[in-house]
Amino acid sequence: MVEQYTSNIPFLAVAVSLGIVPLILLSSRWPNIREGWTIAASVVKFGLVLSLLPDALANKAASIEILEISPGITLALKADPLGVFFALIASGLWVFTSFYSIGYVRGLDEHKQTRYFASFAVCLSATIGIAFSANLLTFLIFYEILTVATYPLVIHKETPVAISAGRKYLVYTLTAGVVLIAALGWTYQLKGSLDFVPGGLLDGVDVPQGTMTMLFLLFLCGVGVKAGIMPLHSWLPAAMAAPTPVSALLHAVAVVKSGVFGVMRVVGFVFGPGVMLKFGLNDILLAFAGGTILLASILALREDNLKRRLAYSTVGHLSYIVLGAALLSPGSFTGGLLHIATHATMKITLFFCAGAIYVNVHKENISELDGIGKAMPWTMAAFTIGALGLAGIPPVNGFSSKWLLAGGALEVGNTVALTILLVSGLLNAGYFFPIIYRAFFKPSAQFEKYREASPLMVMPILVTGLLSVLFGIWPNLFLRFYDLSSMIAMSVFGGFHR
Repeated sequence: MVEQYTSNIPFLAVAVSLGIVPLILLSSRWPNIREGWTIAASVVKFGLVLSLLPDALANKAASIEILEISPGITLALKADPLGVFFALIASGLWVFTSFYSIGYVRGLDEHKQTRYFASFAVCLSATIGIAFSANLLTFLIFYEILTVATYPLVIHKETPVAISAGRKYLVYTLTAGVVLIAALGWTYQLKGSLDFVPGGLLDGVDVPQGTMTMLFLLFLCGVGVKAGIMPLHSWLPAAMAAPTPVSALLHAVAVVKSGVFGVMRVVGFVFGPGVMLKFGLNDILLAFAGGTILLASILALREDNLKRRLAYSTVGHLSYIVLGAALLSPGSFTGGLLHIATHATMKITLFFCAGAIYVNVHKENISELDGIGKAMPWTMAAFTIGALGLAGIPPVNGFSSKWLLAGGALEVGNTVALTILLVSGLLNAGYFFPIIYRAFFKPSAQFEKYREASPLMVMPILVTGLLSVLFGIWPNLFLRFYDLSSMIAMSVFGGFHR
């Protein structure tokens, strides 16, 4: 059981980037000061979250009650090990994204940069709020704040395509929020509580099969939209109309990661492995996850637009995490959690590379990238690292999380899931390796006059690419992601026996 103690740090970690929004708005005429606030907040936020890591590893959770709405219903924050795990990923990568964003918006001389940085700050506050939510109600509120705050970023270019993508994004995500409200109300009626409990809030609730299945489907729709589970995914490729740093935010730091984080919360802390297995809910989740992994990988093969190919890759890889939860083994749950971290560093690297290419040479399609490796060797080397990792090739960190997922599938004797993992690895190679081949081995003179993009863009690319390798060799390096994943899995499966 997690030992709780009262602390303001979770609240401060949420509030710090929200607090700089007025400062960003007031500094609109002085870009260096405005962006200085962004960088300062990102560093402070990460420092606050990092300070919670030792206690999380000791199975202690800093908590604070913000508001009691009625007996048993509160707005509260709790930095349990799962929350700290997710918050470390989001806050850590926001530091790199902040520097990268400066290079991107300046390189393209983007309009409404102040709105961009202000919206970004609100998104990160909401994401940390999601991470540290002590109960479903707090989770829902921050989940919806994230939806609204991301909309200005999706429509940032204000082209007809961007406006259409923004509308689609809102239709999907706000509808999911309404469904989630229904799920919360039903859960409270059944249990009288909305608190997250390792092993399952609903464990021991005696209800008919149909009731539990319907409740699970409501939760799955509620968190599955942001998690990109098919057929709830189509907003995600459409949202690639947004600037590339926003795509990185959507795919690696905030939105979709909040979705799969929500899946892990629902499976491990709302229903629990006992209820999932008793009512066959894991079979439903396995079917959606397996189908999404394969179909998204196949759809990625046909995309010529680089960002859309990366988007379908994200849809597939998010369901690796969902698959890890659905297999209901400590190994698979650990692998699914670890894949949240490994996918984040690899995918943010790939989107950073796509953005650098667009800013530097104004190319968006894979068929136009012949020979770009000669002009932008560091960028494309980092792209190669991310691509190898997502295909599951060591020593990049994607291998370690996929290895654990495969071991978890064998742990429960699920050869179908294992086959899906192996086939999808080949499909990953099929849609990534032609890009690398074009960049380095298909000569062209079209990029002879070009060199690397701005250092503000290239340095974050190199750092996140390097982290993908270092975390692949040492999964516990710096932030103890493997230990945290194992601890969380054990807390969920501690009293569970098949």
